[in-house]
Amino acid sequence: MKGTSPALIAILILTLVLQAAGARSPVLPSDSDIREILVERIDKYKQSVGIVVGVIEPAGRRVVTYGKLAADDPRALDGDTVFEIGSITKVFTSLVLADMVEHHEVELTDPAATYLPSEVQLPQRDGQAITLQDLATHRSGLPRMPSNVDPVDPSNPYADYPLQRLYAFLSSYRLPRNIDARFEYSNLGGALLGHVLERRAGLDYETLVETRVTKPLHMANTRVALTEEMKSHLAVGHAYGLEPTPNWDLGALVAAGGLHSTANDLLTFLSAHLGYVESPLEKAMASMVDVPLAWFVESPRSPNTAMTGAPCRRALSGPAPECSGEGAQL
Repeated sequence: MKGTSPALIAILILTLVLQAAGARSPVLPSDSDIREILVERIDKYKQSVGIVVGVIEPAGRRVVTYGKLAADDPRALDGDTVFEIGSITKVFTSLVLADMVEHHEVELTDPAATYLPSEVQLPQRDGQAITLQDLATHRSGLPRMPSNVDPVDPSNPYADYPLQRLYAFLSSYRLPRNIDARFEYSNLGGALLGHVLERRAGLDYETLVETRVTKPLHMANTRVALTEEMKSHLAVGHAYGLEPTPNWDLGALVAAGGLHSTANDLLTFLSAHLGYVESPLEKAMASMVDVPLAWFVESPRSPNTAMTGAPCRRALSGPAPECSGEGAQL
């Protein structure tokens, strides 16, 4: 979600799906090969302070690390190092949506305005309303970010962005084209989706994700608010020039990028999505393939530079001919 400068400590998740019909098993790089790449990026090209790589396949998982927690903190990284995971948060938001659909609490075709206060005038176009599916697939016509952000602290620009300001922007915005006319990546849409789901469930966003996703999957280190234990393992973000940069608090936009997590937790998340382990979310996860919620679908020959990972990875969807998972837009 951050659009200013990349956080040079990153989580990279490499994934493998063998179930695709007719697919041959690719050869994944060894730990030593991965480590060699990390050494080059960190020591030679100065692209990062530290990197954690998680690798998952049917045979199991592994974590490879290199570097340190911060430029001034020599502690080594591991699978429990905590990172801001940015826009990977949207995958969790859309999984909550899929689970609520599975339990008949909402429908993908529900107008998002149904779950907003009556005084909020969500924009329409030619009599068509923005649906929950439009928000999850980035086809709502809403812009990438609201334009009425006026931070007290520019280094943490959304910390003081409240719901009232979000509502004001939505009520005044005019859609530039028909809903579902084309794809346009929207942090605003992802945030709005999480907000309407929390209103429908009667829970705040963090509790909603914990109840629906992280607790059933035993992902104790995936949260918005950091526990004291997580704080002690938190990696410091670094901007260009490897200057430390503060973490962000996202206010009303939390569902677009507010989660923190670890490589170990994300590998657990992927294990469930890929069907390597049994999960109470199996049906909801499978439904995210039928309608590509939180996915970009594109030609495998077209590089997706906005993603971490390969141009056409199957990290969160299982077998599919053309796919690219939601990744952290650093």
